[in-house]
Amino acid sequence: MPNCRKVEEEEPVDEFALVQASAAGEEGDVVNLSLGFSDYPPPDFLREALQDAISCKILHQYTRGFGHLRLANALSQMYSRLIGRDIDPEEEVLVTVGATEALYTTFFGLLNSGEEVIMIEPFFPLYEQQAVLAGGVPVFIPLRPCKQGMISSADWILDPKELASKFNFKTKMIVVNNPNNPLGKVFSREELQLIAELCKQHNVICLMDEVYEWILYEGIELVRMNTLPGMWERTITIGSAGKAFSVTGWGVGWAYGPKNLLKGLKLVHQHSIYTMSPLMQEAVAVGIEKEMDRIGHPEGYWSIQSHSLQQKRDFITKSLESLDVAVTIPQGAYFIVCDLSLLALKLELQGEKEQLQLTQWLRRKKKLIASPVSDYFSAKTKPRVTNFIRICFAKDNSTLKKAADILQRLKTSTSSC
Repeated sequence: MPNCRKVEEEEPVDEFALVQASAAGEEGDVVNLSLGFSDYPPPDFLREALQDAISCKILHQYTRGFGHLRLANALSQMYSRLIGRDIDPEEEVLVTVGATEALYTTFFGLLNSGEEVIMIEPFFPLYEQQAVLAGGVPVFIPLRPCKQGMISSADWILDPKELASKFNFKTKMIVVNNPNNPLGKVFSREELQLIAELCKQHNVICLMDEVYEWILYEGIELVRMNTLPGMWERTITIGSAGKAFSVTGWGVGWAYGPKNLLKGLKLVHQHSIYTMSPLMQEAVAVGIEKEMDRIGHPEGYWSIQSHSLQQKRDFITKSLESLDVAVTIPQGAYFIVCDLSLLALKLELQGEKEQLQLTQWLRRKKKLIASPVSDYFSAKTKPRVTNFIRICFAKDNSTLKKAADILQRLKTSTSSC
């Protein structure tokens, strides 16, 4: 039987279906804090914009292949203000089927077979998978915590010498997720400058995944890589309407950057996707037009969203304080990473599938579904994070209250094992 190209050793998995099925199959109330999306509705103005779009006959037909022009213009205007340079909506912006396709077109549009891609661990799993499919060779550099216990995501840091050692003549690209999923780390200006200097020194492209750009907590500033000297020319930046407006099911994302780099992405998009739904793009355009003038203002949706999520973050963090767990408090995004090693020791979970057993135990015994953090690390590094879990706190307050009750009951977990 013929083999599949490049992927014959791996079975396709529908992560969403698996998690939903596991939750549906449990008896009683299951608290699902696994997948990264909110369980509350998007803003009213965005839903109203979609209703208006549905009423427009022309928006039910094909639109411009590289992005509905109203959305491309809105993105151009917003990011031009944010980075302090004019962005051409027709040449330097590409609208994609979610941020996932933006990643895909970047890897397939810019990588040649055998070229290396530096990935900072932990990383979104699709980076590695898509880069390999495109013929690239992943090279990993870990963030490591410099403190123990209850720490900030800022305490996960790179070793500058180790990072520099990863660059060589084969290096084509480095991927930086800022804010990071799953840690919620927001890279400082100094950290980005270190990466930028290495990119310029070795003529490397920087892929900035900034899908959580609007989820930042008090006192945190997002420094954009493409604003640093000499970096616009070598940076592709990715964004997501799904994360910006809590509409992950809409599948609207984008990439922007210099024309010569975006050309490769456009070719892949043109010959695979061609065009996408103008209805969703029209509604997202309306949302961005509305919010770009309210960036940083208390009444703006993104400010309100961050304030609300910070309260949710702090609520879950408080629930974890009394447990024997090491917690990473995020500066951005909506995930908390917990090290449950002490709990795992009490449960006497051993073997290479230890983390799977731990997350299964949490689901079966405590009705709590969380993501294993090992999914976000390379095979070599996975053993270091065997007992780490990621929980998503972008949930309704009633859901978080149930989660907090479960977490408090973990104190007595050993007596029920």
